[in-house]
Formats: sequence, C-alpha cells, structure tokens
Amino acid sequence: MGWGRMLLLGDFGQQMDIQDQKREIDDARVRLEGQRFVDRSQNEQIAQLAAENQSLRLYVFGLVRLLESKNIFTADDIRKLVDGVEAGETKPEA
Repeated sequence: MGWGRMLLLGDFGQQMDIQDQKREIDDARVRLEGQRFVDRSQNEQIAQLAAENQSLRLYVFGLVRLLESKNIFTADDIRKLVDGVEAGETKPEA
C-alpha cells in the first residue's frame, strides 16, 4: 500500500509498512538459511559418498589381487572384466 497507508493512517500506516518490510526481509532470511542448510547437507553427503567410494575401490582392488594370487583370476580375466564394466556390459563373458 505504501503512500496510501501513510496518507490515510499517518504514522500508524508508516509503521504497518515498516512491519511488512521487516516481515519480507525475515522471510527472505529464512529462505536463504534453508538453502544454505540444503547446500551444506548435500556437500556432507557428497563427501561421505566420495569416502565410501574410495573405500570400495580399495576393497575391490584387494579382492582382485587376492583372487589373482590364488590363480582364480588371471590378469587377462581382470582386463576383460574391467573393459566390460567400462563398456557398460551387464553380463560377464563366458
């Protein structure tokens, strides 16, 4: 309303305008803080997933080395497996 409130209600109208603006600023602050919380939460989840991914890579590496050392897999078998995964194949070669 702005000038209409001031004209009709004087100081009271001006105080109403100030309260409306304060409420809008508070709402914007709440929205921004909520977005910051979402961003922080997502960053924490990404960091956690990256750490889990690194651990899984180490487990797979260790498992492959163990299977190779026990002559269950050959280096060629491992290469074929990796190539298949990178190519997006879902079924292992017979």
